[in-house]
Amino acid sequence: MTTTSYKNNNFEDILKGRRSLRNYDPTVKISKEEMTEILADSVTAPSSVNMQPWRFVVVESEESKATLKPLIRFNTLQNDSSSAMILIFGDMNSFDYSEAIYGTAVEKGLMPAEIKEQQLAALTPYYDGMSKTQKQEVALIDGSLAAMQLMLVARAYGYDTNPIGGFEKDKLAEAFDLDPERYIPVMIVSIGKAVDAGYESVRLPISEITTWK
Repeated sequence: MTTTSYKNNNFEDILKGRRSLRNYDPTVKISKEEMTEILADSVTAPSSVNMQPWRFVVVESEESKATLKPLIRFNTLQNDSSSAMILIFGDMNSFDYSEAIYGTAVEKGLMPAEIKEQQLAALTPYYDGMSKTQKQEVALIDGSLAAMQLMLVARAYGYDTNPIGGFEKDKLAEAFDLDPERYIPVMIVSIGKAVDAGYESVRLPISEITTWK
C-alpha cells in the first residue's frame, strides 16, 4: 500500500528512539484510514510459510475500552489515554487461508503455479498433523514479529506505543466476541501521541549475550 502519512523516515531515530510509553494525549485520535495504513505496513512482517496468523482488534471506542479495562491489570493508564489499544491474536486456523494466499501470489505473478501446488501438497499434511501446542508456538512467534513491526511503523507515522503482556489472557478473546479456542492472545499494543519523551533503558552488552563459534 502506498502511503503519504509518514512523519519520520529516519530509521536510526525510529529504531533507537523507540520507548515504551504509557501516557498519551487523550485528545489525539487516529483515524480508521490512518490506522488501516499503519496495520497494512505492519503486516509486511515475515511469518511461517507466509500464513500470516496475526489478527487485530482495534479497541478505540469508550464502550470497548470499558470492556477491556478490567482485563488489563495495572495497564489502565494506556487504556484511558491512548488513541487505541490494539489486541493482537494468533489464528490457530491460519492455514485455512493457504489457498487464498498462494493463489493470489500466482495471480500476481509472484509465484509459479507449479510451486504453489508443490508447496500446498507438502504443507497441508504437515499442518494437519501439527499439535495444538505447535500451532500456538507458531502463532505466538509470528504475532510477536507483527507486534514489533507495528511499534516501529507507529513511530514512522508520528505515534508511540507500549507492548503489554499483563492482561487476562484466558478472557480476552471471548470478551471481544472471538472464539477462544481459535484465537490465541499474543500481545496488546497501546498507540497514541505520547505526552512525554519517556526514558532510555539499558541493554546488556553484546559480549554478555552472544557466543561466537
